[in-house]
Order: sequence, then structure tokens, then C-alpha cells
Amino acid sequence: MLGEMLRQPPSADRRFESMRKMLTHEDLNRMFGGLRFYTAPEFPMLNLWTNPDGAILAAEVPGIAPESLDITIRRDTVTVRGTRPEQPAEEGAAWIRHERMHGAFARTITLPFPVDPDKSSAKFERGIVILTLPRPESDKPHRIKVTRA
Repeated sequence: MLGEMLRQPPSADRRFESMRKMLTHEDLNRMFGGLRFYTAPEFPMLNLWTNPDGAILAAEVPGIAPESLDITIRRDTVTVRGTRPEQPAEEGAAWIRHERMHGAFARTITLPFPVDPDKSSAKFERGIVILTLPRPESDKPHRIKVTRA
């Protein structure tokens, strides 16, 4: 029985443990000259709800001052732009992880209807910008009454 156990191949868990320790996303990125092997989520991440009256868009923008955001509306598209400042390391410090992206960003969302830019609004609360994007009255569905001839 002991001989039989010795002839069995090592478990996959033990066999690949050193490989698993080595191959983190950072290691792969470093080995291949900064090429990324995973897709980073678009920034800013957002939620979007629509109803017959318009849409609500909530975008996460942590670390960004609300007055530095540039939000534009053109017909059925909304664009959120800004710049995430880099957080420099202190003098003599070495980065161990550097995952937070920095620099300019822009995210454009196309809605299924045009937006009334004059009635749209934006508010900023705890790192989230919430856009209220109403539909123009002329674009809202209207019910008509059917009468007998």
C-alpha cells in the first residue's frame, strides 16, 4: 500500500503551488513589458436607470473634486471627463502596489432617447456624481384617446 501511494503523482495543488505564487497579474504585466492580461473596468464605473421621464446616471469618482469634473450632454449622449491626480510616493519610499489609475479620463454613454440639457442637473455626494437627465417633452411618449367614428 505504501508503494502504491509513492507511485501516485503529486496532487495538482502541490505541483502548481510555486507557479501560482509567481503568476500574479503584476508579475505577468512586469514579465511582458506592461501588457495587461486582464481588462480593467472603465472609469468611472456607473449605474444608469431609465424611465419614461428620463434617466438617472450615478458615476463613482472618488478622489476627484466636483468642480474639476466636465459633464457634457449632446442629444442622446452624456460624457463625464476629468483627471485623477497621481498620489506620489513619499521621498525614499518604494511602491509595493500601484493599482489606482491616474490621469485624464472620459466616459461617454449613449442613451436610448435624447436628453433636455437645459433641465438636466448634477449633484455630488460622497464621491458619487448623480446626473438627472430628463427627456424633452416632445420626445416623451404621448397617449392619444381613441374615439368612435
